[in-house]
Amino acid sequence: MTNTATTPEPGAPVEPQRPDIRSLARSRRNSLIGALFLMATSAIGPGFITQTATFTSQLGAAFAFGILASVVIDFAVQLNVWRMITVTGKRAPELANLAIPGSGYVLAFLIVLGGLVFNIGNTAGAGLGLNALFGLDPKIGGLISALIAIALFLVKRAGMVVDRVVIVAGLAMIALTVIVAFISQPPVGDALRQTVWPDEINFATITTIVGGTVGGYITYAGAHRLLDSGTAGAAHVKQVNRAAFSGILITGIMRYVLFLAILGVVAGGVIIDTSGAAANPAAQAFQAAAGETGLRLFGAVFWIAAITSIIGSAYTSVSFLPVFSKKLVGRRADYATVAFILVSLAIYLMIGTAPATLLVFVGGFNGLILPIGLTIFMYIGWFRADLMPGYRYPRWLLIFGTSATLLTWYMAVVAVGPIFSLLST
Repeated sequence: MTNTATTPEPGAPVEPQRPDIRSLARSRRNSLIGALFLMATSAIGPGFITQTATFTSQLGAAFAFGILASVVIDFAVQLNVWRMITVTGKRAPELANLAIPGSGYVLAFLIVLGGLVFNIGNTAGAGLGLNALFGLDPKIGGLISALIAIALFLVKRAGMVVDRVVIVAGLAMIALTVIVAFISQPPVGDALRQTVWPDEINFATITTIVGGTVGGYITYAGAHRLLDSGTAGAAHVKQVNRAAFSGILITGIMRYVLFLAILGVVAGGVIIDTSGAAANPAAQAFQAAAGETGLRLFGAVFWIAAITSIIGSAYTSVSFLPVFSKKLVGRRADYATVAFILVSLAIYLMIGTAPATLLVFVGGFNGLILPIGLTIFMYIGWFRADLMPGYRYPRWLLIFGTSATLLTWYMAVVAVGPIFSLLST
């Protein structure tokens, strides 16, 4: 067969290679899916699972209202923050500094501090998960889990690996929780009624659950991942909106299913210990629902939630550090992420606080941080349209976000005492 390919004459212009459109589209789609699952798995971490078990045992079906409130606030927060960050193409602290000089440094400090507290709790959660799954000492389990997370950030193309891990882990977590929810047979009718008309409203629990699902670093996790994948500019608003909406929907369903799984156990008369030094409320609920198999299922769910949250917390917290030093990008950012995980691990191994108590506290702490960042972003939306040139920001979205901001400030003021009192238990 004759080779018909021709070699260009020396000096002749070379036609530039056209990008593989399908490959670009596939890469962008995978990045969007990875971003929404990074947000979703971060929002359904071990803290949220423990908080759900603790508050469901205390409030019963009335806690359904707290779940609904967290989802509504989630929508208001994520749709605004994701849009502003991706339209401007700037990470949260950089954007904040442009809007209010110096505020980006304050925001970065609070997010990194909150992320560190979160990650200590995530490491504790990973230890509890492996304890339930294999009977390992929780601190040994936390050590093993932290080393696994570190390995993911040291491999080449760490971003792609992280995306794939959180997607597979997130789907597995949802499937396992649905199984337990069916087994526990919760009073669905009562839960649905109290979702909109609760017998009791407890702002401390709502602040804690909001903080555990959208507070601190979680607000920015998906948006920063999108920027790192090259999804920036007003042209991508529809894609970003779809990813944010899908991620919130996934977390909303997962939260409610988990709540129903535990409610079925509580409604059946099982008393869950939420205050003992060795208490593991969610493990007790899963075990009561499905015996030894339920305990193993809990271990798998809890460990998956913890390891993906360790990844999300470390990745997003470090993504705020370049505002202090422009050198913290690329592989240096990966090494900083490893250091962040090691510091979290070291603090967890040294402290004596009961893991379950710690996991409830971290949600509340980040719930107190949440309104500060929201205030900055609402200011940008209302008064700094110049930072989004050529883009007209939806007024309804600003009203929605501002309402959520005022609500989170109110809840933070009301809940600050009860949240910090957890440290003395």
